Amino acid sequence: MRKIIFNLLFLISFTSNAQILNIERYRLEKDSTKNLMIKATAGLNIYNRSAAADAPVNLFGYKWDINSMYHTGKHAFVLVSNFDYLRINDNDFLNFGLLHGRAVYNREKKMNFETYVQYSFDNFRGLAPRWIAGGTFRNRLIKSEDLTLILGIGALYENETWEDPLNEGFVQVSFIKSSNYISLRWSINDFVDLNLVNYYQVGYDREISAFRNRISGTANINTKITDRFSFNNSFEYSYEDKPIVSITPFIFAIRSGISFDF
Repeated sequence: MRKIIFNLLFLISFTSNAQILNIERYRLEKDSTKNLMIKATAGLNIYNRSAAADAPVNLFGYKWDINSMYHTGKHAFVLVSNFDYLRINDNDFLNFGLLHGRAVYNREKKMNFETYVQYSFDNFRGLAPRWIAGGTFRNRLIKSEDLTLILGIGALYENETWEDPLNEGFVQVSFIKSSNYISLRWSINDFVDLNLVNYYQVGYDREISAFRNRISGTANINTKITDRFSFNNSFEYSYEDKPIVSITPFIFAIRSGISFDF
């Protein structure tokens, strides 16, 4: 049974999700002539396999992302949603969701400012839920037709509720954190784009009299197939040195899929 489940998880790329949204990965600014841009990715997995007649394994999973941006010319508004679900027989192995809204002010300037709010949950890890509100100053260090390098410096307020896996009940915490990132976008040629983003967040927790550090990163390669279809591969990771409850401090995700541009 363990071998079958392992194989099934491998086939559908069962992975954990980082809780820092790498917003640079989701920006849709290739075609500035469009006021509204939408990108959607979806997948469905239904699987049935049995090691024995009386031990069936039924798998059901889905994943969908919707990324949209509307700009007025001077400012822009971004909405990102991401949901993953996986069930094997009667057990939920993965139930993750994220909704992120962002306003970008003076988006064409070298230095601009953004504000954002985010709601997310991750039942598999016991996060139910996390609320975030914050702001970031973005500085475009390099911008050319093929290469963009951005440094972001900001702060956020974070409220989390965690289910304690060792003790019954929930733990609720709130922090004000420094949140910073560096982003690289490189159009290697007419068909391949590379996007690298690394975040660093830190906040002081008076309960433990210490700083809690979190780093997160994404490496994304997008290969164009047609004007509307593209093949996407990404690696994501997240590490927390002092998790709120006893969970795995390092998680990662390897993803492959087909994207469709409206």
